Amino acid sequence: MGVNTENDNIEKIYDKAEVLIEALPYIQQFNRKVIVVKYGGSAMSDPELQKNVIKDVTLLKLVGFKPIVVHGGGKEISRWVGKVGKEAEFVNGLRVTDAETMEIAEMVLGKVGKTLVSMVSELGVKAVGISGKDGNLLKVEKKLSDGKDIGFVGNIKEVDVKILRDLLEDDFLPIVSPIGLDDDYQTYNINADDAACAIAKAMNADKLAFLTDIEGVYKDPKDKDTFISRLTVSEANKMIDDGYIGGGMLPKLHNCVDAIENGVNRVHILDGRKPHCLLLEIFTKNGIGTMFFKDDDDTVH
Repeated sequence: MGVNTENDNIEKIYDKAEVLIEALPYIQQFNRKVIVVKYGGSAMSDPELQKNVIKDVTLLKLVGFKPIVVHGGGKEISRWVGKVGKEAEFVNGLRVTDAETMEIAEMVLGKVGKTLVSMVSELGVKAVGISGKDGNLLKVEKKLSDGKDIGFVGNIKEVDVKILRDLLEDDFLPIVSPIGLDDDYQTYNINADDAACAIAKAMNADKLAFLTDIEGVYKDPKDKDTFISRLTVSEANKMIDDGYIGGGMLPKLHNCVDAIENGVNRVHILDGRKPHCLLLEIFTKNGIGTMFFKDDDDTVH
């Protein structure tokens, strides 16, 4: 009995060593590379998952990545909107944002950002929470939804990454709230996926990872056997054109394609509900989500 237990323990130690060896080439490949992580959905509202995500991002920083976190906060914003007696309203997946809702959104997103900063700091890494207003990071214009005015919802027209470059240069982990200013310095709420995509493009990020509430891309969402782990840009565009992609997945796929076409090397859609999905996707051969890449890119990971 004692011998078996000892052998089992040795096997576990060897397994851990194998995991580290498998991760080594990826650590070497991505050293000093920028990765933008869009963090939202259920992984943000579950305290245990939240800790796992923050541990993953912190580990990426400690092994040489330059991570930037762009966070959402939709569920928390809706909760606070309800507290003041209003009902959350959405048009084509975008939150209708009047002046009062805008004030609530900015307050909630600021609180979320500073909570994440505290969690990163607790793990021994320096983090700074900023909004897209800071350093004129995100300049926006009013975004319409099918021609309809939905209030203070911004469409990003310009990204000034100086503040992010300065923070990374000084060894900080930037945590960005998706809020921006227009030319008249009016505050706007921004879709967090759009903000992450725009920042990844402007930073020439090596990777952009969307943590979502789905496993990745399916050709048929009702059939789990149609899961797609790798997609080129042309394959993704064909799926969109052929009508396989709809609902909330459509704008996400457009963001993935847009990022790849504008210089981001890899884009990943990951299920943030799975513990340590970020590390598994980046540091293992098979990964667990859907990865997008250029048509002419024949490298494996």
